Amino acid sequence: MTEQNSIADARAIANTGETSEAAAAAGRVQAIVGRFRWVICALLFLGVTKNYMDRQVLGVLKSTLQHDLGWNEIDYSNLVFAFQAAYAVGMLAVGRLIDKLGTRVGYALAMVFWSLASMGHAMASSLFGFFVARAALGCGEAGVFPASIKTVAEWFPRKERALTTGIFNAGTNVGAILTPLFVPWVTVHWGWRWAFLLTGALGFAWLGLWLSLYRKPEEHPRCSPAELEYIRSDWLPPTGKIRWWQLLPHRQTWAFAAAKFLTDPIWWMYLFWVPDFLQRQHGLRLTQIGLPIVVIYLIADAGSIAGGWLSSSLIQRGLSLNSGRKITMLVCALFIAPIAFAYRVSGLWEAVLLIGLAAGGHQGFSANLFTLTSDLFPTRAVASIAGIGGMAGAVGGMLIAEVVGHILQWTGSYRIPFFIAASAYFVALAMIQLLSPRLVPAQIGHD
Repeated sequence: MTEQNSIADARAIANTGETSEAAAAAGRVQAIVGRFRWVICALLFLGVTKNYMDRQVLGVLKSTLQHDLGWNEIDYSNLVFAFQAAYAVGMLAVGRLIDKLGTRVGYALAMVFWSLASMGHAMASSLFGFFVARAALGCGEAGVFPASIKTVAEWFPRKERALTTGIFNAGTNVGAILTPLFVPWVTVHWGWRWAFLLTGALGFAWLGLWLSLYRKPEEHPRCSPAELEYIRSDWLPPTGKIRWWQLLPHRQTWAFAAAKFLTDPIWWMYLFWVPDFLQRQHGLRLTQIGLPIVVIYLIADAGSIAGGWLSSSLIQRGLSLNSGRKITMLVCALFIAPIAFAYRVSGLWEAVLLIGLAAGGHQGFSANLFTLTSDLFPTRAVASIAGIGGMAGAVGGMLIAEVVGHILQWTGSYRIPFFIAASAYFVALAMIQLLSPRLVPAQIGHD
């Protein structure tokens, strides 16, 4: 947007009689270009991309590792379970740690830890060795979303948070796109151990960018006073210290946690089992799964950004925050429902389209669900709330890992897993409506 257009927009606001302090502040700020917050969003996007590359390497190499190391379906599901269990524990500890250390230091430490854990897979030669590596990876990766959501709360006004979350959350799909393109090539030419080493090492390049570019907006030399004013246009003053146990009595906490418990496992299922589904159901080889997975996650990327945009757009057009968030999540759930039939279609690309629509719906739903943490809680509690919800999602992921592993071992069919995927989001939205019918912010006491 040019400066001249921005000034015209500000005058238009004044002419319509919008005299509220927030509208006037927005008009003044938009008249001066200030966009550094989107550089911060790009950093978050790259961090999430790296995160998902690390965690998806195992899914892409599932058939290769089963062949080379003699694993069955239950062995593989137990490895996924180990990751999820460590991720669940890490979510509580890391989310709280990030609230204490701050996003700059907390995110940096998490990146170093999980990058080393990712590289550690290359040293494993037994099922137990992979258990240890997966658990370490899960513990470290638990930091990515609490740190990212807290960063969004620090750098963006509420009206932009769903869109921002949708953009950085799209990194999950980019990571899931890059991995099946990169990992098979590395595996064919250098072996599967190099796939873990190289993806893990990318974290240290990101770390250099993060430490050189990230500060809080009020401390950052490249955040202009006008941009800071815009960021703070709907800002709530900081509260005192909020203890973890103070968050548990609130229905808003349980609304977020219940929705994460129900929906996160579905994403884990896509991540860890879709490559296997394509190979098992449609006869693809390791080097052939790249393009179908790229298509799935490109659709998912579009869903992530569209879900964030739709919610923010509805709110800017006058709908309440409650209506904007929930209508968008309902639309996303409707896009997911047809995946129930993915196991029945015979054509590869029909199945890819159904899975892609479901993945896109998940990402749009997830962008709005994550945004609820900053809608409903003060900034100082956001990472802790994200950690509580992430733990609930990881517990759900532990359960889905065992369910899918045993179902495949016994039946060889994806019928039941895809039916669960189709219905989970409607149940999650019903739980949010039951526990937080108006999305009223929690009233939390502090020390």
